[in-house]
Amino acid sequence: MIRVLLFASMLILGSRALNFQLDELTKYIDSHQEEYVETLREWVAVESDSSDVLKRAELDRMMDMTAEKMRKMGGKVEMVDIGLQELPSGKTIPLPKVVTAQFGSDPGKHTVCIYGHVDVQPAKKEDGWATEPYNLTDINGNLYGRGASDNKAPVLAWIHTVEAYQALDIDLPVNVKFIIEGMEETGSNGLDAMIVSRNDTFFSDVDYIIISDCGWLSRRPALTYGTRGNCYFFAEVEGPKQDLHSGVYGGTVIEPMTDLIGILDTLISPSGEILVPGIREAVAPLSDEEWKMYQDIEFDMENYKNKIGVSRLMYSNKVELLAHRWRYPTVSIHGIEGAFSAPGSKTVIPAKVIAKFSIRQVPDMDPAVVEKQVTDHLKAAFAKRKSPNKLKVTMIIGAKPWLADTGHPLYKAGREAVKEVFKVEPDMIREGGTIPIARTFQDVTKKSIIMLPIGGFDDGLHSQNEKMSR
Repeated sequence: MIRVLLFASMLILGSRALNFQLDELTKYIDSHQEEYVETLREWVAVESDSSDVLKRAELDRMMDMTAEKMRKMGGKVEMVDIGLQELPSGKTIPLPKVVTAQFGSDPGKHTVCIYGHVDVQPAKKEDGWATEPYNLTDINGNLYGRGASDNKAPVLAWIHTVEAYQALDIDLPVNVKFIIEGMEETGSNGLDAMIVSRNDTFFSDVDYIIISDCGWLSRRPALTYGTRGNCYFFAEVEGPKQDLHSGVYGGTVIEPMTDLIGILDTLISPSGEILVPGIREAVAPLSDEEWKMYQDIEFDMENYKNKIGVSRLMYSNKVELLAHRWRYPTVSIHGIEGAFSAPGSKTVIPAKVIAKFSIRQVPDMDPAVVEKQVTDHLKAAFAKRKSPNKLKVTMIIGAKPWLADTGHPLYKAGREAVKEVFKVEPDMIREGGTIPIARTFQDVTKKSIIMLPIGGFDDGLHSQNEKMSR
């Protein structure tokens, strides 16, 4: 994949950049793959879980390692303080510093900014991993470990691309900047403000922004031109002053869990239709051009069904399924805090329960509007129950969707790079997940953005046995 990055960086400048020694660069990369794997092994070993404040020291160490890697390459590196994080207890702790780096400052060249992150999702062996999640394990050419694909190997791929030019004393065809964060998996806390504050300095000479925090859809290489946003909610129902024994108090109180389940059931129908008024009406219509793009994508529904382990999908054709995965909103219920979930039986009535759910949003939805629609809907549903319990609805994440112009020269360069290396046209795809910072880059910097995936369709991002193909 580093070959694609080499070729893409050349193409950004146009045909004159193609005179560079691509063969020599790719030979260098192939001969150093063991070194690249060992570096990834060192990075995966760091449990940089941004959701666990008890592991904040590990996350800080990961940011230090990232900065040191680029300092040793001679980059102009800065670790940027982005402020404090307030915990649910009210206590504040420092957010992990953002690493910026610059290689080259030739005013006669374009400047490309690479965004990535080195924090990861939680992982434990007992979650169902076949290997230790923080011990990179090579099995049949697949490198298993938490963060291998999301997003440590892609960050390293770009760093190693610059390193290859340096090692062979070949001028970079573009100036390269990096912005690497450590809070992407929890909403990129503090990064929006940093981008705004650095828009007239760090980003002032940037021409293009490239994000490689995404993956292919199938075995065919892909370029990504859109992601969904995410509105993440807590719905809290509080009742008795303390947990109660159902054998003593059951039937004498309205149980908070019953109320919570009742209102959650009003969010979405069994067929997948979102029942919150106004949500579906805000979605941008599917154009004929977009419908044709979906038709041309390589996607095997049977393989997809087998991969995720279900006997039936909600949609019967490729276009409909991909559209609902990428460009329509969805409701997902992720868990209930305060509910009994340990093995065995327990006859308890919890005094307070908190549901955690999200709505992936798409153009032309707006997080502020969605917050009001969901809050109003749940409060109306709760009022109908005439319960003495109390309901509190909070939106803790409001990330906007992102959509790019596939006709832009950046996407032309990406397509040509993929064709040169893989000898096939890339699929043009969107992502069902959220990369919050893409929309911020677009709105604040006004720069052109491309997502160039460095990850396979079967990499298992966020799940057990995450891997990156060697």
